[in-house]
Amino acid sequence: MIKFGPSGNSLSFFAEGFSKTEQAAAFVKARGLNAYEYSFGRGIMMGEEKAELLGEVFTEAGVELSVHAPYYINFANPSDEMAQKSYDYVLRSAKMLQLMRGSRVIFHPASQGKMNREEAVALTENRLHVLAEFIHLNDMQNLSFCPETMGKLAQIGTIEEVCRFCKVDDVYLPCVDFGHVNAREQGSLKTEKDYIDRLSYMIDELGYEKMKHFHVHFSKIMYGAKGEVKHLTFEDDKYGPNFEPLASALHALKLEPVVISESDGMQVEEAKIMKDIYEKY
Repeated sequence: MIKFGPSGNSLSFFAEGFSKTEQAAAFVKARGLNAYEYSFGRGIMMGEEKAELLGEVFTEAGVELSVHAPYYINFANPSDEMAQKSYDYVLRSAKMLQLMRGSRVIFHPASQGKMNREEAVALTENRLHVLAEFIHLNDMQNLSFCPETMGKLAQIGTIEEVCRFCKVDDVYLPCVDFGHVNAREQGSLKTEKDYIDRLSYMIDELGYEKMKHFHVHFSKIMYGAKGEVKHLTFEDDKYGPNFEPLASALHALKLEPVVISESDGMQVEEAKIMKDIYEKY
């Protein structure tokens, strides 16, 4: 079943007097949503007791949890010492996710740095082989680890690169941030066919069963010559992308992802808008 929810807490959550993440379970459920992504983007500072509490309240509410690992992961860093930190960030995020009774760890794969593109991608791929070994050694293979498509040209994470990474091991599941794809490709996502072309490529590369329940980030994003600049809301009428053609494409291809809204301050409201649009199909 396709699921919709926010990344973190919207401005309305705080405006209504809420402040604790455990309160978000009921807040999200009351709006007809059934997914929630918790961000460790700035670091993993949550205690185990809090993680277990979140697991209890979100499970009781029927809201599926995912987590976003720290933003500074970079599996193309030439330093093995720095790569070890990236392994640790992903594995620690996964440990917290297990306590939270969630199922998906989303992470940014890498930055190109001073390497040429293929060197950076190949190094990232090799490091993901090592990460997969750590995942199995820690008995975390029941979780999904989701390399994300990235919005800046200097970042590793095109659709093709993410597909390559997801072939490394069964633990990897793609996270497609369609706002990132659109920003990177300078406004390429306009029609249902634009979405179907990219999703069909991924199905051909990874197989329908792996793609059926893939992970989605969605928001409109301002972009410039180097790609992503900042997240926007659905009120934007300049940059896109629009969700309607994606909803039609998901229905046409019989795909049922978890769809996470990353709209600027309007995550809950625009997750509900996307759910309502999709349900028309």
